[in-house]
Amino acid sequence: MIKGENTVKLLVIGAGGREHAIAKKLVSGSHVEAVFCAPGNPGMTRDGIQVLPIKQDDHEALIEFAVKEGIDWTIVGPEIPLFNGIVDDFQTKGLKIFGPSKAGTQIEASKEFAKEVMVANQIPTADYKAFDNYEQAKAYVINGPIPIVIKADGLAAGKGVVVAETKDAALSALEDMMLDQKFGEQNTRVVIEEYLTGEEFSLMAFVKGEKVYPMVISQDHKRLLEGDKGPNTGGMGAYAPVPHLPEALVRESTDRILIPAAEGMVKNGTPFTGILYAGVIATDEGPKTIEFNARFGDPETQVLMNRLDSDLAQAITDILEDREPELVWKKDGVSLGVVVAAEGYPEAYNTHIPLALPDISDKTQLYFAGVTEDESELVSDGGRIYLVEASGETMEEAQALVYEALESVDTAGCVYRTDIGHKAL
Repeated sequence: MIKGENTVKLLVIGAGGREHAIAKKLVSGSHVEAVFCAPGNPGMTRDGIQVLPIKQDDHEALIEFAVKEGIDWTIVGPEIPLFNGIVDDFQTKGLKIFGPSKAGTQIEASKEFAKEVMVANQIPTADYKAFDNYEQAKAYVINGPIPIVIKADGLAAGKGVVVAETKDAALSALEDMMLDQKFGEQNTRVVIEEYLTGEEFSLMAFVKGEKVYPMVISQDHKRLLEGDKGPNTGGMGAYAPVPHLPEALVRESTDRILIPAAEGMVKNGTPFTGILYAGVIATDEGPKTIEFNARFGDPETQVLMNRLDSDLAQAITDILEDREPELVWKKDGVSLGVVVAAEGYPEAYNTHIPLALPDISDKTQLYFAGVTEDESELVSDGGRIYLVEASGETMEEAQALVYEALESVDTAGCVYRTDIGHKAL
């Protein structure tokens, strides 16, 4: 697709708020005829997205649909299909798809692999050791410093990280991960890292091989409760840009983290195509890498898409076809999103909660995640249910728009944080 050419049909794989935001942005593309989302969710249809009853792990059915419908290219939102090799499967059938190969996803799927890439390419990060033996890990924790960070080595839906502030908490985390197999029997290896002090932010980029096109930085709020208390979640809200972090820090992070990672993956024989996400912490020694993800962040995507003034569909097409993309980001204002989750999340929670949804305006929008339909009415069907996003000239205006919308409806059975964006004030 080049400007002036025929329209295209696109496929988004996934079902959550991140995929809703991606698909909605693609729908607005100047040469986009249709955007399908598999499996999607019924809330997406409000924005002209066509949802498909195909599960994201049914690669054969997705490929069959892409061929039959004449899909020009596909983009993958969640990590599980990527880790299961959906990009390789599509490419084997000659289909264009924007995302990393199964080999490339190791930068997220294995914390130890990611650490090895960082060490080999002088990418700043925390000191670490990896263990698959519980007694050895236990001895290391007992004899080591506190606080300390313990990570499940493999995929854990954003929840496999424990910042342990006591020895007991650290040992409990080891038991959960290694003995009780909290994140699955194939995920009992751990990476134990030194605790880094500083402010965290999310730095994502469009990547193909050694080509890196960074996005505006954002800041996610992982903890469930106000004041960054409570358990880690998949994310309770985000905002972009992060005005109190200097542009020089962002440039340094791009130069010392993203670009060497992309180049290192090529040298490693696992070249990366797709969205490379770096979780970064600004320390007194400069930016250091907390983690890499192999896809768009959630909920960061829900605020970043509103910062992009240029055509996302055209940009991804250009990257896939080895042309320089046009990426124009808003320079003024703030976009902020707050997640509404079911009570009990991220542990056991109720579903089928009736939803009273806030009205949206020209400055606010809803992105749906864990929802389904009951007699044409949306009800909850997941831990994170939806996100309210607003854009304002200032952080205070964006916050006021979001919280006024949320306070205007009954959110019984749901929870949300009331301090998203507080670090920027």
